[in-house]
Amino acid sequence: MRDTTLRRRAAMILPRPEDKAAYVRAMFTGIAPTYDRLNHLMSLGLDRQWRRWAVVHARVRLGDRALDVATGTGDIAFALARRVGPEGEVVGVDFSEGMLALADAKARDRGMVDHVRFQWADALDLPFGDGDFDAATVGFAGRNVTDLPRFFSEMRRVVRPGGRVVHLEISRPKLPIFRSLFQLYFYHLVPLIEGRLAGSRDAYTYLPNSLTLFPGVDELAQIMADAGLREVR
Repeated sequence: MRDTTLRRRAAMILPRPEDKAAYVRAMFTGIAPTYDRLNHLMSLGLDRQWRRWAVVHARVRLGDRALDVATGTGDIAFALARRVGPEGEVVGVDFSEGMLALADAKARDRGMVDHVRFQWADALDLPFGDGDFDAATVGFAGRNVTDLPRFFSEMRRVVRPGGRVVHLEISRPKLPIFRSLFQLYFYHLVPLIEGRLAGSRDAYTYLPNSLTLFPGVDELAQIMADAGLREVR
């Protein structure tokens, strides 16, 4: 499928910019109970490895303070907490109450209530001071915000000078053969299979199509640099 066709299709499927925040919030609250299992299936089991990669690149140490934005059910936040230890602090924020409820339940089940804190927050208006954290991470959420420059600017603001911001996201392959396979799986099989399993085909139609209109790697790097982040790679 040609890029122009994909973009035209995505523009018809995705919510209008003025409706996007409310749509995304309701969608993630609705799929929260099945999110972990289906995310693992959608990524062919690679999501856990990708999250470990993000945490390694955050380079947090014992005693550090770390922030996980759009934390979902908290998997990256828990991994960060294990690295900063009891002397450190990890905060996970999200604007989906359903996701936060599951993250809190996981923290209780894993005995990590004292090591990681979850709270509601808008990623475009983080309720923290300048330089409060040594690192900030975000996984698979950039496609869901309404203002990417502000999104990255806020993460930069709350991280101290010399700290790190790590953005984990899916991108479409560049090689034609892999791109064709990716499009078949991501745009056709994922909505069909996961929509049935989750009982929400709309959500798993939105997720692949949100990638279509998302900036490519080079454009995204420029947006991050324009937001004040340095040594973007």
